[in-house]
Amino acid sequence: MLRILTSLSVATLFISVTSFAKDMSLTTTDKFTLKASYYQAKISEQSKINHGVLMLHQCNFNRTMYDDIGKQLAEQGIHALSIDFRGFGESVSEKYSVSKVRELPQEQRRAAWSEMSAHWPSDVKLAFDYLQAKIAQGGKVGVIGASCGGSQAITLAEKENISAISFFSSAQRDENIERYKVKLANTATLIIAAEEDGRTYTSAQQIFKEAKHASSKMISYKGSEHGYPLLDSDKQLTQTIVAWFDNELKD
Repeated sequence: MLRILTSLSVATLFISVTSFAKDMSLTTTDKFTLKASYYQAKISEQSKINHGVLMLHQCNFNRTMYDDIGKQLAEQGIHALSIDFRGFGESVSEKYSVSKVRELPQEQRRAAWSEMSAHWPSDVKLAFDYLQAKIAQGGKVGVIGASCGGSQAITLAEKENISAISFFSSAQRDENIERYKVKLANTATLIIAAEEDGRTYTSAQQIFKEAKHASSKMISYKGSEHGYPLLDSDKQLTQTIVAWFDNELKD
């Protein structure tokens, strides 16, 4: 059940199941292959202005968690792109594989994770550049980061022109909250978290406290569900996320 209600209206949001993702690959400077899903916006012939949302998954899932959100964004005339982080989903190699990392002894696991995740900011930037190239002049870009993806969203938004940012069940360290406060507090922000989801919820409250943009909103849930399961338990959440980005990017 929603504890904090938003003023979003989804009454005019028309959803079709006809849009679909184009699976594709992005090649990094170190020749690693990132797998991605691109949802091309459906726009009228008269409209050349379009927008985009980059979708970053949580670290116990992969890019497919955004299938429905991506489809619905495309239906609203918004390009959407989701990627598998290096080591996750289909973005794996002999060297970079989260399943192999998790089998290592603790100290080796920590070092291997650090080496793998150190590439994520540049990998995300590559995905952002691809998405931005699809957008006509005057279009805006938003980013949603679930769980560990939220930190990557902050890193990207500090350096690039991001018009809207969403933290989806994304716990943040104090240093990240300070980074948000200093550089991103005036960016429209949508925060989603469950009340019993530990640090995820308390840091969500802290970020919402720092948010200055008039359109910034927080949605909180009872229980402890984290990320993707919230989309299953609340069938309206996908539409709420899509409507919020639609409002902010087309404002």
